[in-house]
Amino acid sequence: MDTDDLTPAEARVRRAFPRGEAVDFRTTDGEDPADGAGWGPERTVRATVLQSLLLTGPQRDGETASLSLAGARVTGPLELQYATVDHPVRLRHCHFDEAPRLYAGRLRELNLSESVLPGLIAHALRVDGVLRLTRARFDGMVRLGGAEVTGSLYLESTRIHAAEAEGPVLQLNQAVLGADLWAPGLSTRGQTRLTGASVSGTLNLRDAVLDAPDSVALDGQNLVVGSGVSAPCLRARGRLDLRGARISGTLDLLHASLSRPGGTALRASSSVIGELWLRGGDRIEGALNLRRSQIDILTLAPQKLPDEVYLSDLSYTALAPHEPAEKRLPMLERDGDGYVPYAYEQLAAAYRRTGDDAAARRIQLAKQRRHRRTLPWYGRAWGLLQDAAVGYGFRPLRAGGWLLSLLAVGSVTYGLHRPRPLKPAESPDFHPVFYTLDLLLPVVSFGQENAFAPRGWYQTLSYVLIITGWVLATTVVAGVTRSVSRQ
Repeated sequence: MDTDDLTPAEARVRRAFPRGEAVDFRTTDGEDPADGAGWGPERTVRATVLQSLLLTGPQRDGETASLSLAGARVTGPLELQYATVDHPVRLRHCHFDEAPRLYAGRLRELNLSESVLPGLIAHALRVDGVLRLTRARFDGMVRLGGAEVTGSLYLESTRIHAAEAEGPVLQLNQAVLGADLWAPGLSTRGQTRLTGASVSGTLNLRDAVLDAPDSVALDGQNLVVGSGVSAPCLRARGRLDLRGARISGTLDLLHASLSRPGGTALRASSSVIGELWLRGGDRIEGALNLRRSQIDILTLAPQKLPDEVYLSDLSYTALAPHEPAEKRLPMLERDGDGYVPYAYEQLAAAYRRTGDDAAARRIQLAKQRRHRRTLPWYGRAWGLLQDAAVGYGFRPLRAGGWLLSLLAVGSVTYGLHRPRPLKPAESPDFHPVFYTLDLLLPVVSFGQENAFAPRGWYQTLSYVLIITGWVLATTVVAGVTRSVSRQ
């Protein structure tokens, strides 16, 4: 580097570099780097000067060289493709005329916090430390696909608004983070891509705003998070896609606003999640897809659910909060896959694990009624009969009520109009109650039915009692069989 060609501002930066001293060109604490295009030569530094310092800059024995610059206007592209930089790079509150190019570079630390940039090109970047973009503002794409950061990536209150971007505005696909992805308050206008990314710690999206109304707001397919995803009060316009994600801890979407009318607002199909929290805040606008996922604890408020859900092969161990079965059943009625028997079994099992057997029976009864709608007319007719008689075996006392009612009708009728004996000399004494029981019970015999023969309308009544007794017996046996098989 020819020191004679340096401006006073650049010479100041060069003198501070070997001692690791910070250079701050700011005149006031509240100045906005967005106005940096108008800053004069007294605080303008060429990117080539910074590049030369980082690669071949002077060093002093006993000192740790570093580039620490604030409040500067950086002109030209900062080119560090494939470069290895052994010094910390801190360029805070700066204004960049062009997007830095760090493709496949290797750095100790990179801090661009509070700076304004037209973009960042850093595919396959490796940072042996932390990467800080806190409160930075980007007017173009941030490309960190395949990046590897041994520490955390900080995107707290970062704004990425790329109006003319072709593709995701924030690319972190296949990125590997050794600690956290810390992005509370992140604001993106366009797609955020996290496909195949791995976050060893926590993914924090609290109060983030992800805006891609006609597309995918967050593409996190096959995302792996070692701890959990904290996204309370997240606002996402566009699909939140977590298909195939592996989240060991909690996926926290408390009070989150998820909106994609006419499409899928949240897709977490084929995922493995420790806990999913979906409650509080506005109702989901768009479909909810949890097909084939495995969730240990599903916290799902009924009022949060949209009109369309997909729950085929979803399995969960516990369901919270504890709500009456009547509030949970509409969720299964809205399933876009139609009648899904397994969904009813899962819900009934969840209630059984909490000891609420009455709610579990109501769900099993609702399952049979839903299944009935899929049958041909004769199957539906038989199902209606079983439902009315004993509630498909889940209302066994109903059969007792029917039997007592028919027993009363038969006993009174035949008590007032005794049937004639077939063999008067050999017939036992007539007893209307036991005669009616003989007609109703298909197996038990008290010797009355074969000894007496009613006539006319009373004979027709005896046929009705016999047929009704067989129907009740069949439905009771079917219900008991189902109960035994469930146990």
